[in-house]
Amino acid sequence: RLGGMVADKSIVHEPDGVTIRFVVEDGAYKTPVIFKGIVPDLFKEKSGVVAEGKLGADGVFVATNILAKHDERYMPPQMAGKQHKTETLEQ
Repeated sequence: RLGGMVADKSIVHEPDGVTIRFVVEDGAYKTPVIFKGIVPDLFKEKSGVVAEGKLGADGVFVATNILAKHDERYMPPQMAGKQHKTETLEQ
């Protein structure tokens, strides 16, 4: 597994329409990643990501699965409205 942030301006979609290249960084290290498939909706630059796969001899991480991480403030849409619901007090 490889985890970190998707580097800014690092996402490149290959002409085949299914291969994507990007860089994962964690502050000290930057690792190039290649993935063939459909990425999650939350996958974007400057967001957290976990890639499952293997590191190739060339230093490129070949991902077989991509998990996009949401921030700690994430709340499912059906819950977001309920938490901040206000009601009028009847007098």
